[in-house]
Amino acid sequence: MSGAVSGTVAASPSRSSAGVLCLQGSSEPHLARLRDLGVAPREVRQRKDLDGLTHLILPGGESTTIRHLLDLFGLTELLLERHRAGALCLFGTCAGAILLGHDDGTRPKRLALLDVTLERNAYGRQVDSFSEPLALELPGEVGRAPFHGVFIRAPRFARVGPGVRVLARRGDEPVLVEGPGALAGTFHPELTGDLRIHRHFLAMAPAAARAAAV
Repeated sequence: MSGAVSGTVAASPSRSSAGVLCLQGSSEPHLARLRDLGVAPREVRQRKDLDGLTHLILPGGESTTIRHLLDLFGLTELLLERHRAGALCLFGTCAGAILLGHDDGTRPKRLALLDVTLERNAYGRQVDSFSEPLALELPGEVGRAPFHGVFIRAPRFARVGPGVRVLARRGDEPVLVEGPGALAGTFHPELTGDLRIHRHFLAMAPAAARAAAV
C-alpha cells in the first residue's frame, strides 16, 4: 500500500492550469486555497470549462448529487477521457474522494479512476464530525508540524490498492492517498490555511506532460 507512485514531478503552481468543480459542495474554500498559491483558478460547471485544464479538484459535498450533476451537464465522460489520456490530474476530498474510487455496491456510481474503495459517512452523522492532527508523508515533510485534519461526515478508505501510496494516516487508517494522476483525501484540507496538500497536488504532472518532457 505504500508502493511508489509516479506523477508528482515537474509541475509548479505557476505553470498549472487548475480548476474546481463548482456544481455542489465545498468549492469556494478550494478556490481560495488555489488563489493563496498564486493560481487563478477556474470554476468548472460546463464542458468548455475543462478546456486546457491540467488539474481539477472534486470538492466535498453530497457525492450522489455531484455525480448526478456531472452526468446532467455532460461532464462525466469528458472528465474520464481527459484523465485517462493523461491530460488531467484530479484531487478528490470527502465526496470527491468517494467518486474517484471504485463501486462498493451503494450509490453513487463511482468513476473508478483510483484503485481504492470508500465507505460513505463512516464516522457517523454531521454531529460526529471532528478534527485531528495528521502526520503527512509528503516529500520534505519529515519532522514538520502535523496537518490539521478536519473530518465532516467523513468517508473511510475500506480498500487501498497495491499501486496506491498512503500520504497520511489517522492511527492505522489511511486518510490521504495518491495514485497515478489522482489524489484523494477523506478530510477537508481546504478548511485550513495550510497549503501543503494543495501545493503537492499542483506539483503533480499529468502523464502527457511527463511524456513530453522525456
